[in-house]
Amino acid sequence: MLIPSKLTRPGRLHNAIVRPRVLDLLQQAPYYKLVLFRSPAGYGKTTMAAQWLANKSAVGWYSLDDSDNDPSRFVNYFIQAINRATDGQCPSSQTLAERRQFSSIHSLFAEVFSELSDYVGEFYVVLDDYHLIDSDEIHEAMRFFLKHMPDNMTLVATSRGTPPLGTANLRVRDLMIEIDNGLLAFDTEETTRFFNQRVSEGIDDTTATNLQTYVEGWPSALQLIALQAQHQKRTLAQSAESVSQFNHAHLWDYLIEEVFDLLDEDTKYFLMQCSVLETFNDSLVTDLTDREDSLGMIESLNRFGLFIYHLEGEQDWYRFHHLFGEFLAHQRKARIANEEVKLHQKAAKAWLKLDIPYQALRHAQRAKDDALIAKIIINSGWKMFNNGELIVLENALNQLDKDLLYSNMTLSLLRAWLSQSQHRYNQVEDMLRVSLSEMKERNIKLSTNDQGQVNTLLAQVAINKNDPQRALELAELALSQLDTTVYRSRIVATSIVGEVNHVLGELERALPLMQQTEKLARQHQLYHQALWALLQQSEILVAQGFVQAAYEMQDNAFKLIEEQKLQQLPLHEFLLRSRAQILWCWNRLDEAEECAYKGIDVLGKVDQSKHLHSYSMLARIAIGRGELDKAARFIEQIEHLLEQSTYHLDWTANASLSLILYWQARNDFDSTESWLNQANRPSEAKNHFLQLQWRNITRAQIYVGRYDDAAKSLAFLQSEAETARLITDINRNLIVDAILAIKQNNEEHASVRLKEALSMTNQTGMIGNFLIDGTSIDHLLQKLMNKSTLGDLEKHRAQQLVKDISSKQRSRSVHFDEEFIDKLLNHPNIPELVRTSPLTQREWQVLGLIYSGFSNEQIAQELDVAGTTIKTHIRNLYQKLNIANRKEAIETAENLLNLMGY
Repeated sequence: MLIPSKLTRPGRLHNAIVRPRVLDLLQQAPYYKLVLFRSPAGYGKTTMAAQWLANKSAVGWYSLDDSDNDPSRFVNYFIQAINRATDGQCPSSQTLAERRQFSSIHSLFAEVFSELSDYVGEFYVVLDDYHLIDSDEIHEAMRFFLKHMPDNMTLVATSRGTPPLGTANLRVRDLMIEIDNGLLAFDTEETTRFFNQRVSEGIDDTTATNLQTYVEGWPSALQLIALQAQHQKRTLAQSAESVSQFNHAHLWDYLIEEVFDLLDEDTKYFLMQCSVLETFNDSLVTDLTDREDSLGMIESLNRFGLFIYHLEGEQDWYRFHHLFGEFLAHQRKARIANEEVKLHQKAAKAWLKLDIPYQALRHAQRAKDDALIAKIIINSGWKMFNNGELIVLENALNQLDKDLLYSNMTLSLLRAWLSQSQHRYNQVEDMLRVSLSEMKERNIKLSTNDQGQVNTLLAQVAINKNDPQRALELAELALSQLDTTVYRSRIVATSIVGEVNHVLGELERALPLMQQTEKLARQHQLYHQALWALLQQSEILVAQGFVQAAYEMQDNAFKLIEEQKLQQLPLHEFLLRSRAQILWCWNRLDEAEECAYKGIDVLGKVDQSKHLHSYSMLARIAIGRGELDKAARFIEQIEHLLEQSTYHLDWTANASLSLILYWQARNDFDSTESWLNQANRPSEAKNHFLQLQWRNITRAQIYVGRYDDAAKSLAFLQSEAETARLITDINRNLIVDAILAIKQNNEEHASVRLKEALSMTNQTGMIGNFLIDGTSIDHLLQKLMNKSTLGDLEKHRAQQLVKDISSKQRSRSVHFDEEFIDKLLNHPNIPELVRTSPLTQREWQVLGLIYSGFSNEQIAQELDVAGTTIKTHIRNLYQKLNIANRKEAIETAENLLNLMGY
């Protein structure tokens, strides 16, 4: 539940001082990314921001407190504020934020930017009291937001200090307006108007100057002086005299003497009780104070001017001015310290009545009431877990002493699932082992259902550690133990059984289990698990050779993602990755490339290690197009990630395929040999990724001339594939077998294998695997067509392959790769100007892309460099080749291609 007051800007103060000198500076705000109000407490940052924006309609306001350091909570409120400013322009982003269905804040913000692209009006979003944020993750995300946010938006922040938002860079680039305490402090003229509105006697220039000097223009101090003059019937001169030594260190004493002591004891007590709450409404205060007149008391104090902000929202919510709130907390701890624990306990229970358990948990922690903490977690912990409130939950669990932590299996399981969900797999088993030991010592017996939930989690850990046999045993045991009503654990266990059968090559068993998982998950609205089941079904169908059916299954997964707003889940990247692989094998490279880049966007830039699959696909696509220089950039990233992280064999096998194809294209024998010597050789190959790894080994063995070893590897591969009926892998293996036969000068055997592969491709459509080795098999495909030994479908497929192979070879020259340039520069008839003023490799690439019809912007995107860099390359190549414009550049490129016979 969102607290309305946090999203409502302060109401207009009826006696606020209009400050033209500050407002004039803010007139240009729409042209700046950030407006920062920066000053110590009490300088009126919030008031000034509210006054400036009072007449602007497109404003979102987010009042921060220290609980907003939870990144999921922060982005939820922040996007709510954006939606309030833009009349709900970002509904999809809001849904993703509310459901915690995003892989990173960066990827979520990318969705925000996409939705805001159609909003044309200027708008403002305020982050009030940003100094309360100390989360590095939030700071980094907001720096990203500031860098990429739309030009028609201005972010407004109020803060006591300089926030870590890259303000130095913004200041240097003139993208920030900064209103500091020097500007916020009242000058003499403003001080005069301030008191003339509040004190019937008015103020003379000398007194105004003295007061302004005494307090250095601090608005809150001036407000205190005005209150003193109003309620103690003193003159302003007398008030000025009483605070002549005033400074921030004396604030508490001053507030006690001049404000707090003027209140009756009942009001003081009420205020100290309320100060436990950072934000509050009448129901919270009623439960906290046991007073039925709470709302009347709050409104009366608000009218009295005791630093209580009344914010209008869906219902009445309030907060103290932070300075006054700190003062009240100081008084509470000094005067009614014996009630501190009781007040926090009552506050916790009051928040629970509003069904906001994370706030309740914070108060229970402050009360150091472990029993209450445990009760809240037992009753609401899974809800908080599913809402992504992991940090608050884990901190609370870590606070519990052993007797409480191990008194209930729910607490121990939650703690272990928190580690599992944050990828700390190695800790989970130890945590469960300790929990079971501690509970046994306390004579706490686990129910059969409890044991089933433990085994479900252990099965999940086992599958993550690539131990399918143990995962299967534990998951099946869990299913026999779990109550039928514990649907979440039963669905997870069923899914694990299906996944294990898939890994072990038992596809006929795996498919119905994943279908069952999907059905149960949809029934109980566990859409993450339903999506996982759809992805597993797709992979099983691909393995069985039903690639079109797998493609359609992926369509169902995309539909589920759209319906349930799951776009930011890592599983969305998994789906895009699987779709890209099918598209690559169908030689639909543009669509495959689009999916790979979308996968990178989904995962964001927070954890680069997760981009390995996408980089592998992009490298393969670039190699397929003959763009070896572009492929080299992806290969470099792949090699870096493999050095930095440890991956499952499925990931490394995909990466290795791209590496091997690249090395072969570059004639890099040594790298291939080195990889082959240290390659992982699994004892089985009954699933797609083990097949891929062994196929990589076979390819490498063929390339380095180990033909006998390659033949043995192929025999093993096909035997395993036939046992598990991995139809698509059988299809792929036949092509590699044909390549081996060609290398061994056995074209008859190669032709037989190619004919078999072409026949199977009628079902799988896997033409991309032929194109990998197009140069080697091109002549055999043409012979097969000429002999008329192929059926009509196979003949049509062979004709298309020959055409695609020829097109691929031509595309390499159009892009002016290194091989083409070497031949060009050594050609006897090369123009003298080209020989004497050689272009750099990058300039040749740019010339080739100009010839291909690319715009400057497209060239920059293709080569992954800035637009200004491309302009420099174009200027240089124009000068070197003595050409004046793009038309002449195209003519020059065409002449060079004609010279080379293209």
